[in-house]
Amino acid sequence: MRLSLHTWSCENRFELTSLTLATMTIINLSLGQADAVMKSIVLEDQISSDVKDTLRVFLQKLTENARSTGKRSRERSLEEALQILQKIPKEALHSLQSAALHQFAQLLLALQLEAVTISSACRKLDQILQVLAEINYSIVFKEVKQYLQNFLHQKQVFSLKDLQIACMFLEDSTLGRAVLKTECTTLLSKFAELIPVVMSEEEAKNGPLCYQTVKVCLQVFQLLPRQVALLVYSKDSVKMSVREILEFLMSIILGEVSSRDSRLLAGTAVAMLLGTLSDSQCAGSAGWSLMQINNTEPWRLTVGELQVDCRPRRQDGVDRLAVCRGLLTCCRNDILVSRHGNQGTCLLLNGLFPFISALCEEKLDCHYYVFQVFTIWLKRLKECLSEVWEVTGAPLDSDLQQHLTQIIWSNAESPLDGVAEVARSAFCLLMEIYEKDCSHFGNTEKRLYVELLNRISELPWESKAKYLLLTAVIPYAGTDKVLELYPALPSHILKCLSNNHLSPCASEVYKILLQEQKRALFINASQEPPPTDQDLANQWALRWQPVILEALTSELSLLQNNASCHLLPSTLRVFPGAFYSLLSALDPTAPGHLHAWACVMGAQRVTSGHSLWGADSPHALKTLHLALSSLDDSVRLAALNLLCCSPKTKEAPSQVEYSSLRDFIPLNLNSESSPFRQHLQAALRKFLVRIRDSCMASVKGHTSKKGLTEAEDAKLKEGVEFVDWLSQLSLVYLTPDSSYQRKKTVLLLMSAVLETCTDTWSPDRKKGQPPANMSTLINWAKVRGNWDFFSKSNLLVLIGCLEDSTNEIRELSAELLLRFFPPSLPDDVTAVLFSRAERLLQSPRVQEAQMGALMIKLLLHKVDGAFEQGEKQSVKLITFLLTKLQHHYLTARNDMLLAARTTPIHGIVSALQRGLLEVPGVLVESITHSIAGDIVSLLEKLTLLLLGVLYGDQDTEEKDVLPSFCDMGNAISSLIGQGGVEGAGLDEDGEENVLLSEEHSLVLTCCWVSLKEIGIFLGSLVERILSLHCKELALTEAELRMASKVFKDIILKCRHWGAVEGCCIGFTKFCRALLCSSDPEIKEIPPLILQQGLSVLQSPRSTSVTRRAAGLPMLILGVLAAEDSSKSRPLLAYTINTLLNTAKAPLPKDWDQTLDLPQVCAVHTLQALVKGSSLGVAVLQYTPVVAILSLTLLSSPCWAMRNAALQLYSSLCTRMLGQQPAGGEGSTHSGMSSPSFFNLYPALQPFLQGALESAAKDLHDSTLLLHPSLYPVLTLLAKLQPGAEEQTRALSEFLPPLFLLATSPVYGVRAMSSRALVAMVPLSEYLATVLQLVEKLPESQDVVCCHNRVHGQLLQIEAVLTRALKTNTQSSLSEVVTRIESRLWLASSRQRCPLVRLAYVDIVRLMRGHCSGAFLTQLSSQLLQEIHRTPNILEVGSATFHQNAVNFLCGDPEWACQVWQSLANGNAVVRLSLVKSAIEGRGWRGTDLQQVIERALQANLKKALLDQNVEYRGAFLTAFVEVMAPDEESCAVLCPSPPKLEEIWLQECVEILFTDLESDRGGPVLISTALCAVSLLLYQSVDLSLLLRWCKLLEKHRCPQTPEALRISCAQALCLCGVSVVTRSLMDSLMLKELSTSLISTGIYLLQDESPQVRAKAAVFASLLCCSRRPEAPWRCFYMQVNQALRSLLDLLLEEFWDSSGALEALVCHLPDCDLNVLLKETKETQCRSLYERDEANVYAEPSVISECLLPYLLHLVKHYPESPTLTKNFEHWALNTADIVNENLTICMRLQLGNVLNPDWLSLLIDPRFHGALYGLFSRAIVLLQLLKKCDSIRPLLDPLSLSTDLQDIQRRFVLNGVFLPQVFIDALRTE
Repeated sequence: MRLSLHTWSCENRFELTSLTLATMTIINLSLGQADAVMKSIVLEDQISSDVKDTLRVFLQKLTENARSTGKRSRERSLEEALQILQKIPKEALHSLQSAALHQFAQLLLALQLEAVTISSACRKLDQILQVLAEINYSIVFKEVKQYLQNFLHQKQVFSLKDLQIACMFLEDSTLGRAVLKTECTTLLSKFAELIPVVMSEEEAKNGPLCYQTVKVCLQVFQLLPRQVALLVYSKDSVKMSVREILEFLMSIILGEVSSRDSRLLAGTAVAMLLGTLSDSQCAGSAGWSLMQINNTEPWRLTVGELQVDCRPRRQDGVDRLAVCRGLLTCCRNDILVSRHGNQGTCLLLNGLFPFISALCEEKLDCHYYVFQVFTIWLKRLKECLSEVWEVTGAPLDSDLQQHLTQIIWSNAESPLDGVAEVARSAFCLLMEIYEKDCSHFGNTEKRLYVELLNRISELPWESKAKYLLLTAVIPYAGTDKVLELYPALPSHILKCLSNNHLSPCASEVYKILLQEQKRALFINASQEPPPTDQDLANQWALRWQPVILEALTSELSLLQNNASCHLLPSTLRVFPGAFYSLLSALDPTAPGHLHAWACVMGAQRVTSGHSLWGADSPHALKTLHLALSSLDDSVRLAALNLLCCSPKTKEAPSQVEYSSLRDFIPLNLNSESSPFRQHLQAALRKFLVRIRDSCMASVKGHTSKKGLTEAEDAKLKEGVEFVDWLSQLSLVYLTPDSSYQRKKTVLLLMSAVLETCTDTWSPDRKKGQPPANMSTLINWAKVRGNWDFFSKSNLLVLIGCLEDSTNEIRELSAELLLRFFPPSLPDDVTAVLFSRAERLLQSPRVQEAQMGALMIKLLLHKVDGAFEQGEKQSVKLITFLLTKLQHHYLTARNDMLLAARTTPIHGIVSALQRGLLEVPGVLVESITHSIAGDIVSLLEKLTLLLLGVLYGDQDTEEKDVLPSFCDMGNAISSLIGQGGVEGAGLDEDGEENVLLSEEHSLVLTCCWVSLKEIGIFLGSLVERILSLHCKELALTEAELRMASKVFKDIILKCRHWGAVEGCCIGFTKFCRALLCSSDPEIKEIPPLILQQGLSVLQSPRSTSVTRRAAGLPMLILGVLAAEDSSKSRPLLAYTINTLLNTAKAPLPKDWDQTLDLPQVCAVHTLQALVKGSSLGVAVLQYTPVVAILSLTLLSSPCWAMRNAALQLYSSLCTRMLGQQPAGGEGSTHSGMSSPSFFNLYPALQPFLQGALESAAKDLHDSTLLLHPSLYPVLTLLAKLQPGAEEQTRALSEFLPPLFLLATSPVYGVRAMSSRALVAMVPLSEYLATVLQLVEKLPESQDVVCCHNRVHGQLLQIEAVLTRALKTNTQSSLSEVVTRIESRLWLASSRQRCPLVRLAYVDIVRLMRGHCSGAFLTQLSSQLLQEIHRTPNILEVGSATFHQNAVNFLCGDPEWACQVWQSLANGNAVVRLSLVKSAIEGRGWRGTDLQQVIERALQANLKKALLDQNVEYRGAFLTAFVEVMAPDEESCAVLCPSPPKLEEIWLQECVEILFTDLESDRGGPVLISTALCAVSLLLYQSVDLSLLLRWCKLLEKHRCPQTPEALRISCAQALCLCGVSVVTRSLMDSLMLKELSTSLISTGIYLLQDESPQVRAKAAVFASLLCCSRRPEAPWRCFYMQVNQALRSLLDLLLEEFWDSSGALEALVCHLPDCDLNVLLKETKETQCRSLYERDEANVYAEPSVISECLLPYLLHLVKHYPESPTLTKNFEHWALNTADIVNENLTICMRLQLGNVLNPDWLSLLIDPRFHGALYGLFSRAIVLLQLLKKCDSIRPLLDPLSLSTDLQDIQRRFVLNGVFLPQVFIDALRTE
């Protein structure tokens, strides 16, 4: 029976049989059936009421499952239903009538058919059916059998749905499988009927129908093997269906189908069919028969009695891969080792391995799958090893071992995702096989391990493969052997931990090393008592403790974190006693040790599970609190993890943990670091889980008869109250005037609270769901007035965040509202939110329009009263948006300028996109086919309109020439002029303005953003519609072609890169959806777009498009990215070939460089394909040919072609070399070795070698020819690493040309060839190569030599020697040193070239420790003379040489002293180099050299200040501060070294500096260094006038408007001089007290600065002050966290300076303004005045938070009111000025209309940041006034205290109910009143 696909699909759609109707009836009426079952159960008299109730709940769960759409929701409801059914006694179920059981079975069967694509749900339903079958098997079996018989005997050919049903019954139904065993023949016949339909048309062959057919055949062979085997062996006619199926499967394997997935699955199915044969010899013969798959001619396959003729169609490797994969995964061991022909051969070794080996070498695009099959082969070899030994009678052949090793080695460094990890698995299997083979045949040498270790150690440390392979070898070689052959491994592990890329594999190596070390220690001690934990730990410490301590105390945060996360847990798990060893080695006061202490303690807490806060550990608690208040984020995080972690989630937190967190959390909410915020959330989530689980356990005890003890009840209350406190804290700080950092943190914390402490179930999450009985704990908390998370006030707070200026805050708030809050909003909130969303959607500001779109999404989720009842609210809202979009289009068509200002398009489009596509169900409910078509049509009109605005002409259809950006600007200016805006684009003088006018920005933004949103929306809409397969929504082919035209217009004609990129997101979705369509006409649209794009690219142009071929590459990339990656990607192959041919085409003779050439556009397009992440590694197979093309095109006479080729080559190198390690050498080197590179890209080796040889030959022949590709080739080779010895030696042909290139006249070629040389020299030949190069250097000046050659050879010596020293290859270094020393003349003045001398000095610096003292003295003497020599002529490179000479001399303290002593006599270069050396290196600190430098700097300070060279003056001052100031890291509390010169000299320098500072002479950097220098000079000054001038400078530069460099210098100045001033004022220096209050106020300002560096430096100032006040000042200062430092300064102000005249002002000056009157007027203005909002000067400042912080200190100051006349006077004056303001603004607050119904004006006020700052400022002032009124009679007439107190409390109560939460400090102050 042969039917066309069209006929079959029509029949399937319209001519439904009675069976199909019955099935649809069962599915559609499953909910009604549930009601019928319930009614029949109610009528049962034999069933008790309890059982009826239980069954009712059971049926409710089944109904819930039927209504649910989410997979996890359905699984959950079915799991609960099964548990409920299992709880019913079997006796009760036995009393059910047969009719009820029939209905039950029918209902469950209907639910199974409805969930046919959800395997887990079907299995759950099957388990329920089995419970019923235990009651009455015959009834349940009969229902299933009746359905399947009707299903199998239908006349209609199986559809895709039918195949899915068959799969479900085979795989997920026990009863169904039992029925199908008896109906196997019928089932196979139905499959055979379907085969002609599947293979008749291209769409069916390569679509899901074919794949599903293959899958169901595989399942029959797998699950019904006996039934299938009978058919395979049978000679009857029945077997014809099996033969047809086998023929069908083989045709798929052989290439009749292009889908790779279908071909691989078919291979598995054929192999599974072989596996059904019980006769292993027969099955083996069939397997050998399959090995003919490599034949190019037709061949015959024999399986049992079946014979099939096979005709190869496409020998692309996938056919062999499918067969090998199938045989290895499905065949039994006896089949794989079956002999064939000659003795000693078997299918596994002699049949499959040659195929797999060849596939591994072919580098196919499916290479990952090939290598995966290779690993499966090794696994099967391991399983069959004993049988293989029987067959071969000998150990595995050494050639086979080498071959296997080479295959793994060749793939270990592959850049393909996952291949390297699979290589590790393969290597592990090989080691296991080798070990078994050696043990079986008594091979004790096991030389392979040593060979492999030597080979692995030769790989560069940057190679990830090195560590993956090591993990496989270590268990067999042992730790001692590994470290003996690879002594550098510990240091390499530390280097790897500094790279996220290498950290996991290096950590795994460390863990395995420890495990093997411990195993070896136990084995060695087998004859003695077993070693204790401490004995083992001591052995560990000998080898590893220094390594671990180095990592934990490193300055590299990445190394610290990776060591603490990976190395520490492994250490303490394997060697528990190492905890005490590590702890005893740590000193918390030393740099880095506090972090290490917290990490060690945390790891111990997790591994041991014991609490560390006992009464006997006060020192640990003290250290913990120190760590929690550290300035270093990583230290605080480590301490936080220590507090929160516990291996037992039910372990209740201790009192120490609760109190510590209550102190810690408020101080750490505004961290600048995003990782800190994420880690804070993660740690607190763990803590909350502990609270929840421990409280749940307590609640269970509370409900039990025993009840809770008083202590347990207190623990329960403490946990509940902590959660409530954390929730309230989050709401308090979620004010609009809080910084982004604080809002993001508290939202994360709120998310953690709601995830942990509510019973909201998230269907999309696999883990982290609430416990089943969570409601018990919630109810317990709510009864006691806690955990009211979803109040209206809380809702308003989060709604206010929807209008935040940052996208992250808006999205996170919306997510919390959608996930956790009730499903509907209050009516008043809905109405206000809708009106606000409508206004925002009409805003021209992109940000505000996005806010409106987000609100629309929220409303669609929760709308419940914004419109009248009747039609669905979501439908009405979408209809409203579509009407709005039409209105906005008409407005724009009539007046674009008006539309851009009042009705922009992008907001509505964004709202439609979010509403229709991000809210489940809305699309189906609100959109019909006609509406979908209208949307596409309207979007096309909008696109043409917007492009017409940019063109200046609405007729854009026929225009192929794109307008330039200038043309667009002119078009918009013309449009603005037509709109009546005079002088558009002109400045005040009538001249053309280079800045865009407000109108111009409005139109341009509206056009570009709208086009971007249209592209995203249209692509996502089409993708969703096509994925639904809903006839009511289907778009016609014409509409889809219209949509494709919209994309082409935007991408090719818009020009704006952001709009093009955004549109391409939607375009890729659009193309992917079309390519997946079953309609061939729709499926042809993307290839047609691609063809059109390539045609445009190949056509000559009459104008220039723009740089990088404009949007054309993005159009092509969008189509190719949509192509199915599981197939062979024919579109990609066609495109690459077309582009290559176009790029290779010769340039026309009369080409114009002002026009775009097709060849150039082709190269740019190739670059886009290579660079685009969407294609992934699919382009790697084309990289060699593309690389050769790009290097060839560098010789093009066209500049644009060369430029494009260079960009392509750069992107290609990045793609080929894979992920780059971020090691010490940065991006200079790749992690890939040269052998691995050429193994992956073998075609590149002859080409690159040829390029080098050609250039070298021309140099040898003294022919000066340009080789444009030479430098790029050298750059690529220089990025490679040296590989293993043998493989690197194979690249020796690269060496001769590289040696010759050392003579190049081009400096860059010489330098790069020296770096490229390193990757081509084997490790063992490094020093020999160096000696060979040194021998070629001239021994004296008498030898005639070429400077270029000598310089190139020196560079090569330096490069190779650097690598040799890093690899610890120093065996014959003495000979190299001797030869280098004998050529000292190369550094003398006799050598005329400074570059040669420079290179020689660099080489000596590398070997300085190995050179003789006499030689170094002679060289240093020459260099000292040289730097003071003034050349007569200009010498190229002399400045660089002098700089290097200075650095070399400064490397020896003795010579450095001589250089510094002659600082004044040196030339400008030497002086600058010298002061820079003091800045860059700190080796002089604490030595005699420091005193020499200090004297030199002091002696030359005045001269430097008067020097006209700005660079030198700045560097000198920086060096002066660096040398004279203390080292903050080691001795921060020591005093600076004051100048020891005359006072007059000091005053002159200070005056010069003040003159420069007060006149702002120089830039910000120079001024900042001058400020630090003058601060240092004033350290011990008692001149009050100078200190006052200095203070005024700080007050001037502390403002947020000043440059950051100046603000940093202010903080530094406070550290250098401010600490001294404040400290001296504490010692009764009255004249400095006023200055001290000003300095403290400056410190408070700087601690609120938006720059983290400024805040950190100000925190150092506060820490130094705190440290200086201690009775016994420690040797090292502890730096406290910023917010802790702020409190410390305020404490100091209140404790020591409360009675100074400036104390009150120093506090109140930080309070925000409290004028609400102006604010209320401004909030009523709804129209935005400009397109962009101006940011505050300090976006980090938080008025409300600083008010909260200051209030306790102001109240404390009020308590001192009667004690000081000065303070009394200041307070009274302040009260007189403040009372009226407070009274007026409190009256305004009282008049605010706040009630039960939300007011739109109140919501506007609620989201205004200024309102909250003013409110906090008002409450702070009012509370302080209230306290003053009680103490001061003179100001009591100003305000009535009782009235003021009542008003404040009333306002606070009203505000709390309406979304304003005041901090606890305000509430406590009011309660006190």
